Amino acid sequence: MSFESVIKIVTENWPMFLRGAGVTLLISMVGTIIGALIGLLIGVFRTIPRPDRLFKRIIHRVLGGLFSAYIEIFRGTPMIVQAMVIYYGSAMAFGIDMDRLYAAIFIVSINTGAYMSEIVRGGIVSIDKGQFEAAQAIGMNHIQTMRHVVLPQVMRNILPATSNEFVINIKDTSVLNVISVTELYFQTKTIAGNNFKYFESFLIACIIYFVMTFTVTRILRFIERKMDGPDNYMMAGNQMQVTTPQFKEQS
Repeated sequence: MSFESVIKIVTENWPMFLRGAGVTLLISMVGTIIGALIGLLIGVFRTIPRPDRLFKRIIHRVLGGLFSAYIEIFRGTPMIVQAMVIYYGSAMAFGIDMDRLYAAIFIVSINTGAYMSEIVRGGIVSIDKGQFEAAQAIGMNHIQTMRHVVLPQVMRNILPATSNEFVINIKDTSVLNVISVTELYFQTKTIAGNNFKYFESFLIACIIYFVMTFTVTRILRFIERKMDGPDNYMMAGNQMQVTTPQFKEQS
């Protein structure tokens, strides 16, 4: 291997590398956002108290069972197997010809949603029970408590885990080449098959993956620091003034 050969591969194939990196970022970003929303909805549902009425209790139990099965299945199987089953299985069983890009986003979304639902549930459980009791004491129902009291705290608490899922999805999109999604790994494999320089080609892909994950990590950590606010708080000027009692002059 020589530095000149690496530069030559980049010069001749940079549009394919760039296109693959763009598809990888698109799938991982959209998949993480949708997966986070799925996880948020399921996580909130799994913390709803059991209803008193029989019909609502049955609905709650059925939905809870379905969500639990969904979480266990998608957390207990590899994404590469899920991609094969969903993409090729839907075509064989139901005759659905899915677009590969949409299929990839769907697969990453539901896979991420299974993990995010447990992350959200853990974030909700970590909130002090006294806050739930205080919200109920002032007349809030469960939805209002979640919206105004719990979720604002949960969103900050789960941000590091969500950032980690985003970084994992950037790397895990490489398995989607089994359904011929033109992400970075697929494009690199095509380039290496044309020039027979596998080490140099995948070394370039390795560098691109590192740059993407490193950049995303730094951006998300910057957002976390902004959400935390400054470490040292200074009181406003009018709050720092020391007032002295005023006495009337005695005549």
